[in-house]
Amino acid sequence: MKRYIDAIIFDLDGVITDTAEYHFRAWKRLADEEGIPFTRKDNEKLRGVSRRESLQRLLGDRKISDDQTQEWMTRKNEYYQEMISSLSPSDLLPGAISLLTELRDEGFKVAIASASRNAPDVIARLGIRKLLDACVDGGSVQHQKPEPDLFLHAANLLDTPPARCIVIEDAAAGIQAAHAAGMVAIGLGSPERVGSAELILPDLDGVSMADLTYATTWRVSEARFEPNHQNQFETVLTQGNGFLGSRGTFEERFPEDTQATLVHGMWGDAPVVFTELVNAPDWAACEIFVDGQRFSMDQGQVTDYARHLDLRTGILHRRLRWTPQDESGAIEFYYARFPSLADPHVLVSRVRIRPVGRSANVEIRTVLNAQVENEGRLQWRLEKEKADEVSTVLLAIIRGKKKQLAMVSTIATAGAPVQVIGRDCPGMAGQEIKTELKAGQAFVVDKFVAVYTSRDIEDPIGAAQEKAAQAKKSGYDALFNENHKAWSDFWANSDVIIEGDDEAQLAIRHALFQLRIAASATDECVSIGAKTLSGFGYRGHVFWDNEIFVLPFFTYTQPYLARNMLMYRWHTIEGARRKAAEHGCEGAHFAWESAETGDEVTPRWVQDAANPKEIVRIWAGDIQIHITADVASAIWRYWKATGDDDFMRAVGAPIILESALFWEHRAESDNGIFSIRQVIGPDEYHDHIDNNAFTNGIVKWHLETALEAKTWLEETSPEDANKLFQRLGLTEKNFTRWQNIMGNLVFLHDPQTGLIEQFEGFFQLPEVDWEKFAGRTESIQALLGIEGANQHQVLKQPDVIMLLCLLPDRFDRKTLQANWDYYNPRTDHSYGSSLGPAIHTLAACKLAEPEIAYEHFMRAARVDLDDLRGNTRDGIHAASAGGLWQALVFGFAGLHQKGSKYTLNPCLPSHWKRLAFRIQLQGTWHDIDVRSNGCET
Repeated sequence: MKRYIDAIIFDLDGVITDTAEYHFRAWKRLADEEGIPFTRKDNEKLRGVSRRESLQRLLGDRKISDDQTQEWMTRKNEYYQEMISSLSPSDLLPGAISLLTELRDEGFKVAIASASRNAPDVIARLGIRKLLDACVDGGSVQHQKPEPDLFLHAANLLDTPPARCIVIEDAAAGIQAAHAAGMVAIGLGSPERVGSAELILPDLDGVSMADLTYATTWRVSEARFEPNHQNQFETVLTQGNGFLGSRGTFEERFPEDTQATLVHGMWGDAPVVFTELVNAPDWAACEIFVDGQRFSMDQGQVTDYARHLDLRTGILHRRLRWTPQDESGAIEFYYARFPSLADPHVLVSRVRIRPVGRSANVEIRTVLNAQVENEGRLQWRLEKEKADEVSTVLLAIIRGKKKQLAMVSTIATAGAPVQVIGRDCPGMAGQEIKTELKAGQAFVVDKFVAVYTSRDIEDPIGAAQEKAAQAKKSGYDALFNENHKAWSDFWANSDVIIEGDDEAQLAIRHALFQLRIAASATDECVSIGAKTLSGFGYRGHVFWDNEIFVLPFFTYTQPYLARNMLMYRWHTIEGARRKAAEHGCEGAHFAWESAETGDEVTPRWVQDAANPKEIVRIWAGDIQIHITADVASAIWRYWKATGDDDFMRAVGAPIILESALFWEHRAESDNGIFSIRQVIGPDEYHDHIDNNAFTNGIVKWHLETALEAKTWLEETSPEDANKLFQRLGLTEKNFTRWQNIMGNLVFLHDPQTGLIEQFEGFFQLPEVDWEKFAGRTESIQALLGIEGANQHQVLKQPDVIMLLCLLPDRFDRKTLQANWDYYNPRTDHSYGSSLGPAIHTLAACKLAEPEIAYEHFMRAARVDLDDLRGNTRDGIHAASAGGLWQALVFGFAGLHQKGSKYTLNPCLPSHWKRLAFRIQLQGTWHDIDVRSNGCET
């Protein structure tokens, strides 16, 4: 199992031993002696902080001299030392010694980090020093909790990056300090006190190593700064809110980065690919100068680095200490930013600066950077740009279009007096903030940004100005809480729990997070592209990936989002009609790559990756036609799961029937036998083939379903049915022909063996000598060439098996087994398509092969987080993300819907202890919990 943590750092008081009680008694005795009211409730404010800070909180508004301060602290410490003098191993809290021993046995580094200067004495009396690699007390650092210094010092002693550490604390200040250090926090005690921790436990009694490491499954971390991997991390750390997506680039930028903020529906013209989502101005841009030196990750020395995306809240955190090239002393930086899920037009960022052991003159330039490109293409024309000391206003228009984007920012500062001026630098307007900081003095700049487009509102710039002002008035904390609440609501219905496999758990949460931030809750004229809103790959174009791989997750957990995406196909059906006409057919035929209008935007020619001087013909837009039935399949599945009759009546049935009309004209008759020739199936290694099994199989299903939809519409709404038939020109002659095609469409299935031939002549193609390519690092197509792969029995991704998984009720186990045995070993699992592993997982589960299924599942799980195919820099693999959910729900859990009910047939990997999730069927939520002991609920 992959491990995301190398070290565990424990607080001492209240975690390992109950010396917290002794601290309370010592402070209580001092307070009573000095006539100061002090209760256990008051003591909560003293948890986790230094002795001096505790005394200040105890005093409140009271003033005492420096000598008195020292005397009182000494007296309190004497009382405390007197109380702990009798400590022994018997005073270890329940579970502490067994957990420390397990961690040591499992190879974890372990430290105690306590604000108490008596920590070494307490540890000696408890007899646990031999179980520790380091001990840090309050005298080790100058700045105490909630500053991160104590935990960072412990991590340095353990020689472990902060992001690879877990802190176990019982105080709010300690949780805050752990997070400020970039570490995972586990809180012991009440949620009121430690509620911001990744995991909350009552105490350590019965807690195991696995319980601790599970806390890491809510964050995707970059533990070490690795310049060569920045493009991958920019993708996997993408944030968004369904309105836009922002790649995880640094605020100050970095050489060779790929900054992008992509806004749904903001299409611009582009050569070769026809159209693309336009890179919006960089809303998070921020430069920092310390004593005149510009902060940059490739200059000076970076230490204590940690960056992570919190999947619970959608916030991207980065913290580090930077020493300029002149070695004038370290500066601590902490960044946090998030597009609000609660209000998709609001974006928030924060930067916190603290000189460590030195003073510093700091200048911050926070701007709206409109000098952005689409990989070399300038797409914006600036109409308005203005900045003063209060706000920045920007209005841009996509070149050659009428689409406007307005972006307005405003700032708030805290921690030090400032001088602010507006900077009207062309394309980089913003505020310049100057301040002087003493050693240890923290300074914070919050930036509130509002974004609107002319697609959203008639006056986008007015709306953005009003929204930005509202955001600033609300403040960072309030916006954080609203955003957190929105994410909590999402996870309440969409989280999938896997116990026994932290890597799989993190992978599914990251996948679902990336899908949610790409799904619009308000715009039914957009959908999710193959690379979501996370990169320039495929230019934002929508494929079958959405309907077949992504939509089932939304259909069963967030049906209103699924409905929006299906409405996208309705709003672009004119493009589908035009494409059908281009093929000489009636009806509607959906584009293989679709964008704003639904017209085909698949590039016809692209540069040959193997030989850049050559170009390659791309046939998918011409002959990969199964997309039309794929859309019908998603509509039907949505309706069956939700019971949304209004949608089916107004949108679903009309699309299914009109697109069925396309098949009537596309199928060719030869003496009463129908064929569909010259196509590409899901296995894209073979083109211009005849009677592809997947295509013909799903076309037959589509025609049958269209007739079923026709009957339902006639029975439930005869007036609507008649109007639709008249509009489409449908008569009984059409329906009879559909029946005829269904019954006579070529489908190369041998009932004796169960084997289905992928297309005519596939079995006659030569085999690939797989041994010859052992140890390869490229796809079989790259090694054999396009034509070479076309002429061999090798698959890019499942084709026949895809059909069997998509239509499970139409094929028996014998057929699935026969085709698995034949096609699985002939599939390019490692370097073919990222779409394949999740489907092979599903098929293996249906064949009761959980360990084989797990191998395929992890290929899908690792595709982006581990950059398994070397192309994560282009964007998230949306189909793989959606396929993961299906593999878990329909594969490992074996869920099968039957009307408003379901059955389960679990098939868990041997090391999984639990798989749990929620689904909604026809308006009713069902909680499903599968355990390794066979229990199901």
